[in-house]
Amino acid sequence: MTNRTFAIIKPDAVKNNYVGNIYNHILEEGFTILSAKLIKMSKYQAEQFYLIHKDRPFYDELTSFMSSGRCMVLALEKDNAVENWRTVIGATNPDDANDGTIRKLYASSLGENAVHGSDSNENALKEISFFFSYSELI
Repeated sequence: MTNRTFAIIKPDAVKNNYVGNIYNHILEEGFTILSAKLIKMSKYQAEQFYLIHKDRPFYDELTSFMSSGRCMVLALEKDNAVENWRTVIGATNPDDANDGTIRKLYASSLGENAVHGSDSNENALKEISFFFSYSELI
């Protein structure tokens, strides 16, 4: 079943000039990029986006990091997009990620782990609509 997922190339990966490599990885894995844009999240936007984690001890560190620099947000499409993207990016901790995954290749730590991926079809749709209007999804 073709569906959509949401991805962010995080500030650490943008700063380290990995956007092109990650973009190529996305295309090589057969995803269609419906939309992509380079943004600078405000602290408020990051707090709203990650509101689900508000009561977690890492919330402030995460939202500060995500608003610390430019990132690229992407809407992707592929069969079983959420599950496939999660496999492509690898474990949250790059030390635990499989060889060849984006996090194994480009993440530097658990906190600065290069990319975000939606964890469910429902969240993917919410996350896409947080950053993209319907007319931006080409």
